[in-house]
Amino acid sequence: MELLDMMLRRRSVRHYIPGEIPEEALTKILQAGLLSASGRAIRPWELIVIRNRETLQALSGCRTAPVKMLQEGACAIAVVADGEKTDVWVEDCSIVMANMHLMADALGLGSCWVQCRLREAADSRPTEEYVRDLLHYPKTYHLEAILTLGVIDSHPAPHTLEDLQTDKVHYETF
Repeated sequence: MELLDMMLRRRSVRHYIPGEIPEEALTKILQAGLLSASGRAIRPWELIVIRNRETLQALSGCRTAPVKMLQEGACAIAVVADGEKTDVWVEDCSIVMANMHLMADALGLGSCWVQCRLREAADSRPTEEYVRDLLHYPKTYHLEAILTLGVIDSHPAPHTLEDLQTDKVHYETF
């Protein structure tokens, strides 16, 4: 499958059916994240894999409206970064998230990006504080996002090249 075809096929999936993520698939998803490009090759990220049902349930309160994907999913991956290592940790972590998102889809799994940075939890605390209390990462680390992973019963229809908003492309000047 060509990369553009993979990008057309990749969809955010918010509903999952019961089932586990095979270990081999999880390893490939993590490898895709770890292979991500990084400014000056600093790689400030750390990936926290969450499979415990109680923790996933608790994580669903990380946003003001419950994140049902975390309740239904088989697994989640929190992406955090050491903010003292680089000022481009947000960009670096976004690439990690995108690579893992694409790999999950390529493996026939559902995934969804749960934005956490600059968000508020259901208990009115910053999402980062809420998630740090659950996952115990150091205070020098910042939470970018959480990728939910789950088994899907059918894949959503892919995008098409005709769907692209080509009017958003400008040459030479805006």
